[in-house]
Amino acid sequence: MTDGIRESATLAQNLVGRSALFREAMELVQLYAAWQAPVLITGETGTGKELVARAVHYQSRRRHRPFIPVNCATLPDSLVESELFGHTRGAFTDASQAREGLVRLAEGGTLFLDEMEALSPRGQGALLRFLQDSRYRALGGNQLHHADVRVVAASNIDLHERVAAHAFRDDLLYRLDAFRVNLPPLRERLDDLELLVAHLLAKAAHQTDGLARCIDDAGVALLRAYDWPGNVRQLENVLLKAHVVCPGAVVGVAELQRCAPELFQAGASAHASLTHSHSLREAKRAAVDQAERRFVEDCLSRTAGNISAAARLAGMERASLSRLAKKYGLNVRALSSV
Repeated sequence: MTDGIRESATLAQNLVGRSALFREAMELVQLYAAWQAPVLITGETGTGKELVARAVHYQSRRRHRPFIPVNCATLPDSLVESELFGHTRGAFTDASQAREGLVRLAEGGTLFLDEMEALSPRGQGALLRFLQDSRYRALGGNQLHHADVRVVAASNIDLHERVAAHAFRDDLLYRLDAFRVNLPPLRERLDDLELLVAHLLAKAAHQTDGLARCIDDAGVALLRAYDWPGNVRQLENVLLKAHVVCPGAVVGVAELQRCAPELFQAGASAHASLTHSHSLREAKRAAVDQAERRFVEDCLSRTAGNISAAARLAGMERASLSRLAKKYGLNVRALSSV
């Protein structure tokens, strides 16, 4: 099995889900992989943006060429052009030898730019020039190079909001946003939770002692009650710790509370909120029922128990008022003698 096919199979195993939102995103990945235009992947932190970027690469014709990931937050503004396009010897202080840039390293493959929102204005301008015609010059050089590189970018914030705040170039966004994949947060794909738990516990076993573990129903309920601000990455870390501290074959509430007490607090809060909400609903229902009963009773009393006359007085259908009288056990004969 070649490296590209092996990597594609591994990604298929790690991209776990069956919810509608997740399936929609994966269908777009498969569709966009066949083309060469840039892809913009959006989603909260921990939703798997790099996994999806790799899936785009390894399902494309570029699968046998390099996949080069870079975090834009780590690119220093003063050296961003050098990092992206390389530099010649003597191009700047300390440039004692020539160096190839990330674009050159990604030749024939994919350059993945994570945390795109962190790219400096200088870096945005340099990247825009490259995206316009796939040409670049190494810093300090005169020779113009052409690169066969597909750019996939990712951001965990809305870049349109950054454009509105004048913190990101709109023309660069239009270039990057040829194809877009939005990854849903875990709280919006809870139908995938049990699949993810089984997958991540198996992964934890592979990383540690090799012992298979599962999670009980109470543990699953606790996981469902949590909001997961860190999404799948946070879930993975919690389950890894739970696997390590679990003395038996089944992870339960005790293990989850020990390794992630915030889950227990969230679960307790959710339970308290649900109980309060349930009591409030019951109180409202009781108040409505009491008012409805008094209204029907009053109408029947005023019409001496005559259902038809009471219905006209109430502005209701006779059958509807009769049903309400039966619902509340009102004795029409007794009312007629009042």
